[in-house]
Amino acid sequence: MAEPAAQADILTEALSRSLKAAQDQVNSLVLGKSHEVRLAFVALLSGGHVLIEDLPGLGKTTLAHALAATLGLEFQRLQFTSDLLPSDIVGVSVYDAAARQFEFHPGPVFAQVLLADEINRAPPRTQSALLEAMAERQVSVDGTTHVLPEPFFVIATQNPLDLAGTYPLPDSQLDRFLLRLSLGYPGREAERALLSGSDRRDLIARALPVLGPDDVLRLREAVQRVHASDALIDYVQALIARSRHHGGVRVGLSPRAGIALLRAARAHALMLGRAHAVPEDVQALFASVAAHRIVPEGDGGDAGTLAKAILHAVAVD
Repeated sequence: MAEPAAQADILTEALSRSLKAAQDQVNSLVLGKSHEVRLAFVALLSGGHVLIEDLPGLGKTTLAHALAATLGLEFQRLQFTSDLLPSDIVGVSVYDAAARQFEFHPGPVFAQVLLADEINRAPPRTQSALLEAMAERQVSVDGTTHVLPEPFFVIATQNPLDLAGTYPLPDSQLDRFLLRLSLGYPGREAERALLSGSDRRDLIARALPVLGPDDVLRLREAVQRVHASDALIDYVQALIARSRHHGGVRVGLSPRAGIALLRAARAHALMLGRAHAVPEDVQALFASVAAHRIVPEGDGGDAGTLAKAILHAVAVD
């Protein structure tokens, strides 16, 4: 990695202004959730995906719609159910009698922003179809590989309380999500504004794109140029090592989790207008990146609590 460059060397002034305007617009549509909105941008600019665990009606769909509208990205929503088939996600090949050949009909996964609603209600075979798309940015149908559009961003949701008839996501699929977050109930002022203001769907329908797909790809390239010092890498490595030996943890973080954490820290720094990542970027993201990857022991407690304890146990040199 090169030495830290000036911010202007990483982002043009116009693109930097547009990125801030995009955040502001999404925050005007998803009220009172500026931290969660920033995390969603971090995941998108890092090339990752987001898992939102929350109760119905708290703005998960609004966030996905608002991001897609603000960034000018093609949006698809897919409701996961117990009878959903892999072909319902990736598409099917249909025989064209006139042409005497099979023609591929792409499924909803061929979007730039895919909202996978209640992902844990689909059976494992269907979940695995989405896993390939998330991990490889492509799908295979009848022996033919089809590349997904760029950028490709999945926002998956699941209800943490209503677990009847669900299929828990395997660790391999959880690991494909860069971040796991929860929106939670809005604050009093935000809720008042929601109750007295216009319908969010109408506002999103009228929202104009602030950035475009090419801008998102340029921002992803800029994230890769954000400097991470050797000292910062040492800090991330110390966190990972601590997770593998911390009391109450059965399975700690993998090297891939460390790579994800560094990539997210770089994106977080870029979002804040810096050309270098600092420990505060890692600390702001650690619980969201690590908690769904940590497997507690039988009586080890909540993974989120363990992630915070690991963060507090490792000092910044």
